[in-house]
Amino acid sequence: MNTATQRSIFRWIHLIFSIPILGYIYSPFEKLPDYAPPTRYVFLPVMVLSGFWMYSGVFFAIIGVALWLAAIYLFGYGAAILSQVALFIARKIWLVIRARRSK
Repeated sequence: MNTATQRSIFRWIHLIFSIPILGYIYSPFEKLPDYAPPTRYVFLPVMVLSGFWMYSGVFFAIIGVALWLAAIYLFGYGAAILSQVALFIARKIWLVIRARRSK
């Protein structure tokens, strides 16, 4: 499978799995407990996986989803977002080190 087809598939997965998250955001307050677990543990991790895979590859995608799920389960949303920021910083440092070694 060429990269354009793979990117198109991940883009569609990313878009389709964002629809339930929008439904969760705009649903009535009484129905939020019904939507919370699937949104938190299925739809959002699949979006993170497909987004990271398109952006930085499978290695960082798997690390990003594992980090997101562990942080949200153990510490909550704030720590999960900070873990993703830390992963982006670690990826940037890794790319800079790799570029310097290749020179």
